[in-house]
Amino acid sequence: MEVIRIPRVMQDTSRGHRLRGRDVGMVPTMGVLHAGHMSLVRNSISENHFTVVSIFVNPTQFGPGEDLETYPRDIDGDVAKLRAAGVDCLFMPEASAMYPKGFAASIQMGELAGRLCGAFRPGHFNGVATVVSKLFNISLCTRAYFGLKDYQQYLVIKRLAADLNMPVEVVGCATMREPDGLAMSSRNAYLDHRGERAAAAVLYAALSEGADMLRLRGKTPSEAERVMKELIAAEPLVTEVQYAGVYDMATLEPLGEFTGKAVLAGAVKIGRTRLIDSVLVE
Repeated sequence: MEVIRIPRVMQDTSRGHRLRGRDVGMVPTMGVLHAGHMSLVRNSISENHFTVVSIFVNPTQFGPGEDLETYPRDIDGDVAKLRAAGVDCLFMPEASAMYPKGFAASIQMGELAGRLCGAFRPGHFNGVATVVSKLFNISLCTRAYFGLKDYQQYLVIKRLAADLNMPVEVVGCATMREPDGLAMSSRNAYLDHRGERAAAAVLYAALSEGADMLRLRGKTPSEAERVMKELIAAEPLVTEVQYAGVYDMATLEPLGEFTGKAVLAGAVKIGRTRLIDSVLVE
C-alpha cells in the first residue's frame, strides 16, 4: 500500500490510473477505522481497479467548542487494517497541505445542509462539502463511498456532486452495527463505562420502533415520532434530544403522511457524546 501525503502526488497517481481506463474508488474517512469503514473499503475494492482511502480530520467541519483537538486518532492501527484489506493507496495529508496559507474558497450547501444536524452544527456541512470537493478533485475518483448512518451527509454529498457536475458516483452503503444495534462510529470511543455505552443503544431502538409503526402497524409519522421521543426520554443517561423524527428521503423535510418511503433520523447526547443514526423505510 502506497502512502501519499501531498495532494499533487495523489492527483498524478490517480490520473495515471484513469488514463489507463481504470476506475478509482475513494473512501473518505477521519480515521479510527472500524468495521463500518472497512465495509466501505471492501465495496470499493470489489467495484474498482484502484482504491484510495483518505484519513484527514477536517478542521473546517468542526465548530467552536467541538472536539477537533480531542477527536480520536489511531494511525498505526488504521494503516495495519488498510494494508490487511488490500487497499492500494492511503492519502493522509497535513492540514497545511489541504488548506494552505491564503486559502479562501468554501462551498455553501443551502437549505438541505441547514436541516437536522445542520441546525445544531452551523457551517458543518459547508465544511464537509468543501473538503469532499477537494478530495474528489485530488483523487479523480470514479466512485466514492459513504455510510448511511449519516444519511444527511450522504444526501448533501449527492447534491454537491450533481450541482457541480462532478463525474463521481456517490455510493451509499448500509450502516454497520454493534450486536445491540448501536451504529458503529469513531465517537463511540467517548462513551464511558458507567452505563453510557449500554444507554447509547436507545437511539437505534427508538428509530426501529418508529419504523415498525409506519411499516407494519399503519401509524402516522406524528405517532411514530411521539413514541420515538418517549422511548429516548425514558433513558436517564440521555442528556439532550436534538431531533428525532420522520423525514422525506430526498429533502429531509418532516413527513406529514407516510406513503411508503421515509428516513427516520435522530441525534442525541449520551453524557457529552453526540450520537446520530438513521433508519430507511422503503
